[in-house]
Amino acid sequence: MVTVVPVITVDGPSGAGKGTISHMLAEHLGWHLLDSGALYRVTGQACLIEGVSWGDHPAVAEIARHLEVSFSTAKNGEILVAYRGLDVSSAIRTEEGGRGASKVAAIPAVREALLQRQRELQRSPGLVADGRDMGTVVFHDAPLKFFLTASVSERAARRYAQLIAKGESVSLPRLLEDIEERDARDRSREVSPLAPAEDAIVIDSSASPITDVFERVMHEAKSKGFS
Repeated sequence: MVTVVPVITVDGPSGAGKGTISHMLAEHLGWHLLDSGALYRVTGQACLIEGVSWGDHPAVAEIARHLEVSFSTAKNGEILVAYRGLDVSSAIRTEEGGRGASKVAAIPAVREALLQRQRELQRSPGLVADGRDMGTVVFHDAPLKFFLTASVSERAARRYAQLIAKGESVSLPRLLEDIEERDARDRSREVSPLAPAEDAIVIDSSASPITDVFERVMHEAKSKGFS
């Protein structure tokens, strides 16, 4: 008898809180965590390292097909990411890293190259999958799906606070513009556009503390027998 490993998907745009919720959920359940965005960010960063333009689709796809990426956990709990042994943990979390991820994610061949790698992470006892097409494409048969959203202004404010806390010099108006551009690119791409799955539970976190959002998510998880 084949045991089906359960998957909970958490999709949504940048800054909606899906990363935080996914980490909290995976830790609470003791499940594995897939940060699919990190794979696209590493692909974008690998292009910069290898001198490949994000607009050179065949070359970007080739990098994605042979992406040498590894993940590890530091003593403080931070997830460390390396490309060909080079630590890119900080580089992929910058605004440039986000732009690169969005650019390469719009390339169909890149998405195809990374699809199977993401599905291979469906391991016992379960998987929390964080991304933009986890519930619609990668794990379309997942028993529980969430789509987190928030207003553009709220998401920009959250990202601004994060970058300022890291000591980076950023412009809130410019950040707002970047998020709007990325949203438009993610929602209009030819393959796997950003959209909630038909059976996803949509949660607007604009005015909700992250603890309230997590309580709602856990309530739904427990109703499915996951706790």
